[in-house]
Amino acid sequence: MPKEMSREDLPADDVTQISQSSLIGLNRDARQLPLRSNTIRAQSNGQYLSTFKGRGMEFDESRPYQPGDDIRAMDWKVTARTGTAHSKVFREERERPVLLWVDYRQPMHFGTQQHFKSVLAAKIGALLAWSATHHGDRLGGLIFSETAHIELRPSRGKSASLHFIKQLAQHSAWQQQDDISTSKTHSASDSLGRLQQVSKPGSLIFLISDFRNMDELAWSRLSQLGRNADVVLISLHDPLEEQLPPAGIYKISNGENELNLNTYNKQQRNEYKQRYLTQQEELQNQCRKLSMHFISISTQDDYLAVLQKGLGTYPNKVSRKK
Repeated sequence: MPKEMSREDLPADDVTQISQSSLIGLNRDARQLPLRSNTIRAQSNGQYLSTFKGRGMEFDESRPYQPGDDIRAMDWKVTARTGTAHSKVFREERERPVLLWVDYRQPMHFGTQQHFKSVLAAKIGALLAWSATHHGDRLGGLIFSETAHIELRPSRGKSASLHFIKQLAQHSAWQQQDDISTSKTHSASDSLGRLQQVSKPGSLIFLISDFRNMDELAWSRLSQLGRNADVVLISLHDPLEEQLPPAGIYKISNGENELNLNTYNKQQRNEYKQRYLTQQEELQNQCRKLSMHFISISTQDDYLAVLQKGLGTYPNKVSRKK
């Protein structure tokens, strides 16, 4: 997609919702986004993050503790039962589990440039799904909204990507028919709790969201996920969320109702922008604290290029291998 393409030039399904065929069509672009652990490095703010750990490790057995064993590998249950210190022994998995956590809650169905954040999330999810398949990794994940939660156990091959993409395109959140005021709703912390049950040590986890309404429980569960897995937060936003437009009166609609947005007050514009900057700073600080990768992508960005830069992979490196 050309970076400067306007909303009027885009197919309708690429603006407010996404089609399965559009996501399947990202297969070729995904080859420009390899997920090899020896090349992926964080390039975001301050470069405070390390390379990915690499392929997953699967539990093999417990044995008596030996000098030099990593304290993080202690088997506390066996130690408590036997009264003798034991360590867990792991063996390398043939395929690394790659898990995609895709947020389709209502705030994601918003956008003023190119497409909704939910559409951008689906496209990024499809790119990473195809890339995982090209790399031979097992693909799984969770796709959730306030009222619908789809869990996909890791599996290998092209069929895994196609199934994941089908769920991205056919999720009930696109219908916008659920009344979350009368339904039992699912929070980010609920979904992260489900993700904990799916994740195994050595997994590579991508969280694709705007990260609104992340409570203390959500961050606690995210911290636990990061202890044995590589976690990448891909934070999505729209330019209108970053700052208000120049002074004027603008009509805003959700498709049913309209209201006027008055931006003549300079102080309000400054306060609005500052709230966004504060929220982003807090998000990055959390990532820094938990040693997690952080990538920020706007709805007006060339999202493939931003992903390549954020993950430290570039098209020219790929082309030399062809």
